[in-house]
Amino acid sequence: MKESPFDIAIIGGGLAGLSLSILLARSGYRVFLAEKKHYPMHRVCGEYISTESKPFLTSLGVDLKSVSRITQLQISAPNGTLLRSKLDSGGIGISRFELDRQLFQLALNAGVCIQTETQIDEVLDRTSKYELRAAGQAQATARLVISAHGKRSNLDRYWNRTFFSQRSPYVGVKYHVRSDFPKDTIALHNFKNGYCGFSAVENDLYCLCYLVARSELKAAGSVETLERKNLHQNPFLKSIWETSTFVWDQPLVINEISFAPKSRIENACLQLGDAAGMIAPLCGNGMSMALHSAMLVHQAIQEAGIEHPSLIFKHYDRAWKKQFKWRLLAGRTIQGMFGSTWTTNMVVSALKHTPQITRGIIRLTHGSPF
Repeated sequence: MKESPFDIAIIGGGLAGLSLSILLARSGYRVFLAEKKHYPMHRVCGEYISTESKPFLTSLGVDLKSVSRITQLQISAPNGTLLRSKLDSGGIGISRFELDRQLFQLALNAGVCIQTETQIDEVLDRTSKYELRAAGQAQATARLVISAHGKRSNLDRYWNRTFFSQRSPYVGVKYHVRSDFPKDTIALHNFKNGYCGFSAVENDLYCLCYLVARSELKAAGSVETLERKNLHQNPFLKSIWETSTFVWDQPLVINEISFAPKSRIENACLQLGDAAGMIAPLCGNGMSMALHSAMLVHQAIQEAGIEHPSLIFKHYDRAWKKQFKWRLLAGRTIQGMFGSTWTTNMVVSALKHTPQITRGIIRLTHGSPF
């Protein structure tokens, strides 16, 4: 077990966990972070961050010189109808491999104690401190525990969280490819029971990431067959597959993606990032929300003091609702608008002729700079 107790332990080293660990360590706290994988790594993610996050990333020390600047949006319906719109606030494209790599190094430089290849599955109350355990073995103790474990983990089962018993109908698939698609544009191409995001990241690569109903993959029998039968019916997606060079032998695939509402506190542990609630990927701002939630937790701890956990919870929950409650609702509503081939064709066609409404919808899923 690591030297203990720590002031604060963080479970999960994604965007939310790593950025919070940096903030806390720089504020003088002794921080322990457990991550189940090994850095750097690829993750299933659309890899688009709205510009609202740029000041925060810069303040952490992330180098954004090589990122792609994204200012244009394309949305296509399964029948090939194409909508184009300007992204008023814009965004940047950077791979999770690169962003996590930089944040990991910044966290180490700040003095965070990071233990990789460690999946925490129990958090035990030991009176005035908490013990983190993995596979029955104690890993660390801390006065405050924050869980940033992502969309779904064994901890959700351990805490008996409501959404965990409800199977998600979605599967996520991601590739990196080379293409001559405009680097200033993010595209969202719809197909039967799914949609695919396509945008540039660093090193002349593009992120190709799609979400699809699990039933469609089951019916197809394989990812390759699914892509040929479903995705390629959209002419824009068929063109991407025919003209791009796929740089991975196999895609990354994840199951059980849940957009259900989630609590911000479980058994005296703050929930952070996707563990606290996930915006529909169609809206493309999960990365910004994860980063922003880390800042909100840091502010709550600074305001209340680590010796007052109930006050920390109160400050964080209030700030989280203020920032994200309506944004998540908008995301779920927009997700519903694109629920079937017929409705998607109709919505894209209608929005194509109402640019002001289109830009208004986009604004609902983007926040203010932080």
